[in-house]
Amino acid sequence: MTARLAVPKSSSPDRALRVGPMSVRYRPRAMAAGALSLLAALALAVLCIGSGDYPMGFGRVVDALLGHGTPADEFIVRELRLPRAGVALLVGAALGLSGAVFQAVVRNPLGSPDLLGFTAGSATGALFAVVVLGGGSAAVAFGAGAGGLAAGVLVYLLAWRRGVHGFRLILTGIGVTAILTGVNGYLLTRAQLAEASRALLWQIGSLDGRDWTDVTPLAIAMAVLVPAILIGCGPALRMLEMGDDAAAALGVRVERVRLTLLFGAILLVSLAAAAAGPVSFVALTAPQLARRFTAAPGPNLLPSLCVGAVLLVGSDWIAQRAFADDPLPVGVVTGLLGGGYLVAMLAAQRRAGRI
Repeated sequence: MTARLAVPKSSSPDRALRVGPMSVRYRPRAMAAGALSLLAALALAVLCIGSGDYPMGFGRVVDALLGHGTPADEFIVRELRLPRAGVALLVGAALGLSGAVFQAVVRNPLGSPDLLGFTAGSATGALFAVVVLGGGSAAVAFGAGAGGLAAGVLVYLLAWRRGVHGFRLILTGIGVTAILTGVNGYLLTRAQLAEASRALLWQIGSLDGRDWTDVTPLAIAMAVLVPAILIGCGPALRMLEMGDDAAAALGVRVERVRLTLLFGAILLVSLAAAAAGPVSFVALTAPQLARRFTAAPGPNLLPSLCVGAVLLVGSDWIAQRAFADDPLPVGVVTGLLGGGYLVAMLAAQRRAGRI
């Protein structure tokens, strides 16, 4: 039942960069793909900032960001539009990185927080904060983070049996997702109309009304978690992809590394949901696109992070521009694009005889 993607052989062999007594291995094509994706994400962010009822060209936006614009331009860019673009970049990066970690840990391209129950757990926490506690934005953010972490702990404990294996984790996550979806539906039926409308908009995933109070906590968390995952656990994750026995023979403490990676990825998903709601399919799609861009095996953590940022910022631009009079929540666009990509991926796997 597992669906595996055929990854093209790497056309760019590893190279070593020596810094004193240390040596860091890298792939030139993967580094180039990550750098181009990052530049594309920043360019799209500038394009989004310049869109709206008060349009500005690319040069005016850059001048305002550098402090060389008019007072009106600088206020609109820095105080009104830059926070939204910052949240989009950070949330997309968090989802792309977490998706790459999940797919590498479970060794399955369908290993995504959307399917493993963590996104549904964040939605349950946020709905509980809105419907039961009647909390504001801060309570919703805290509830989303706590719900995602609680769902992650529950899935991990239920899937544990002398260790956690990918297929069992996926099946457990699907079951927990089904249960939490029912709980979320019940909470919506118990809500007042205004609360239900607010909760439903959050469940879709939206970047409307974001300010610097949404950017700062996510940026601080990313500054801690991203280096910890990339540098602290990245080499061990590549060994885990060879199998638990091979990784253990190479000195990797398999369960400790797996638990650390899952905890870090769940934190990223929970914080992303707290900032923008449970935006769907970015965590599923970004790692697969990154693999195609890099043509390299392995988790592709850094390229997946950059591709995730491109996907969410690009989706936000489409959401704002597709219907100028009535902008869409960004989750609608990611759902349409990601769902279409998933169907295409499964169709390709079926034609290849892998599922």
